[in-house]
Amino acid sequence: MIYLAVAAKSNAGYMAYNAARAYVKQDGSRPVPNHLRNAPTKLMKDLGHGHAYRYAHDEPEAYAAGETYLPDGMPEPGWYEPTPRGLEGQIGQKLAHLRELDRKAGKK
Repeated sequence: MIYLAVAAKSNAGYMAYNAARAYVKQDGSRPVPNHLRNAPTKLMKDLGHGHAYRYAHDEPEAYAAGETYLPDGMPEPGWYEPTPRGLEGQIGQKLAHLRELDRKAGKK
């Protein structure tokens, strides 16, 4: 309880959650990209489900740089805007590092 009382306060996660809900409400549902779909049957494999999936745990820094997990045609939303305070400042630095890895990998 003492830690929580003195920890830097932020509602960035709450704001991101609300922005994501508003987006889904306005945009609707989109299909899961084929490379993220499970392929337990031959038909699903033949349809390309799971093809070219990259297991992040096997990648450098346990991050599949350049990979996208969003539906086709959906732009990067950028809903989460970490504050520079407390642990969130470190999260912001980590996200900037991952974006740089994506940029080097050729992701838009």
